[in-house]
Amino acid sequence: MYAIIESCGKQYKVAEGDVVFFEKLDAEEGKKVTFDKVMLVSEDGKVQVGNPYVKGVKVEGKVVSHGKAKKIIVFKMKAKANYRRRYGHRQPYTKVEITSIKTAAKKAATTAKKEAEKVEA
Repeated sequence: MYAIIESCGKQYKVAEGDVVFFEKLDAEEGKKVTFDKVMLVSEDGKVQVGNPYVKGVKVEGKVVSHGKAKKIIVFKMKAKANYRRRYGHRQPYTKVEITSIKTAAKKAATTAKKEAEKVEA
């Protein structure tokens, strides 16, 4: 099972157990994050495509760490004008481990299972 989610202006293909690097998110390490903007879900060969998002589907993850990517060098130059600028940039990121993809069908099955356990007890 996998899903395509939209976050930080980009689209990511995620599955349960994946570790994904997003642009910096406002969440502390160890906290849960929920992604509501799910564009596509594929489960057992069945594909649901949203318009623009699939309703009732959420992707949950846990923030593992924050950090900065490798430095890139930005060099600006204008020919014949003796203009040269050189500086670096390190893009901040958030490392997220995807814990679950919750669909509406899964949600209904878990609630039915809980109700059946209550009746038995």
